[in-house]
Amino acid sequence: MEILWVLIALVMIGFVLLPVMRRRRGMIEQVPPGHPDAADPANYGFTPQEELDVRMPGPDQDLLDVLDLVQRTQDYRAAAQLLAGTEAAGELRWQRVQAFAGAASLELAQRPGGVDESPGGQWLRVWRAEQPKDAGGAAVHAEFLVQQAWRTATPGTDDFRIIMEEARSACGDAALLAPGDPVPYIVELSVARGLAYPREEFEQVWLKILDRAPAHMGAHLAALHYWCEKWHGSRELANSFAEAAAARAPQGSLLAAMPLFAVFEHLPEVNLVSGFYQSEVVRKAIHGALFAVHAARADDPMLAHVRHLLVFFLVRAERWSEAMSQLVHIDGHVGALPWTLSPDPAAEFAVYRALAVAGYEANGGNPASLPH
Repeated sequence: MEILWVLIALVMIGFVLLPVMRRRRGMIEQVPPGHPDAADPANYGFTPQEELDVRMPGPDQDLLDVLDLVQRTQDYRAAAQLLAGTEAAGELRWQRVQAFAGAASLELAQRPGGVDESPGGQWLRVWRAEQPKDAGGAAVHAEFLVQQAWRTATPGTDDFRIIMEEARSACGDAALLAPGDPVPYIVELSVARGLAYPREEFEQVWLKILDRAPAHMGAHLAALHYWCEKWHGSRELANSFAEAAAARAPQGSLLAAMPLFAVFEHLPEVNLVSGFYQSEVVRKAIHGALFAVHAARADDPMLAHVRHLLVFFLVRAERWSEAMSQLVHIDGHVGALPWTLSPDPAAEFAVYRALAVAGYEANGGNPASLPH
């Protein structure tokens, strides 16, 4: 097993020398083809790297079908219909709002428009113009502005502030159109992070979410980002928030996994000691997340998010069999933390998957004994 972590250490050292080329948490490079530890994930029926879906953490065929139709025809009506039929307080609506906003933002980045070409994402502008009272379109527009701010401007600049202020106004409009919907306020949590809301102002938004969807996992993750950003990455405040959420989690809720997300947010800049991932703090957070996964509904939209993060920690902790057990459930989709922090999420996921397979086989595992 030592050779696996020697490879990791070498790449992490490269991260120190080339910080502009990698994200701050340090990502592991692909095991070279032909390396003795480069076991073949295809033997386990895993999806080839080039076919991994980077758009979502798990399957949502209705969303994929509608996204394909909207982007192919530039007609928003299927998106409006899908959101209108999605439960307001559920996790799925929030994920779908993010997906539609992200699709429009990416289209605009790819086709900014010009003299002879209309800009990408035109369907969202038409949606807002033709149905200004549609709550789904208003929520997607607010999230689109937030994503545009983070994608196109630098935090702290006038451009960033202007877009975020527009997003803040859009959140208010969306909230008026759907008084019982937590999504506009969840979008505003990202605005609160970007504009550094004072604590009192943030808590006003947070209380509105708790009134509507107190166990909303997506909202808690967005709030965790605020605590990490606003308070300069305070581990104590972030951990307190995550542990309180886990403590009050209802039966079957994935909120019990919140401490693992808090640990991830405060990983050391560079850590070459695998023992860190076997420490008591990490072990307890992993245990809480595994408990949450085992107790959750199989169709919980946030389940894949937790499984993806578990793969990251279980591989780092050399818990190969448990990592493989999670991979069985999530393989094929990689649109989740931690992979989305990489410029190439599919490649990043494939690295950890290859390490899990290699570690599993080095300890006597094989496709016939793959855990489920």
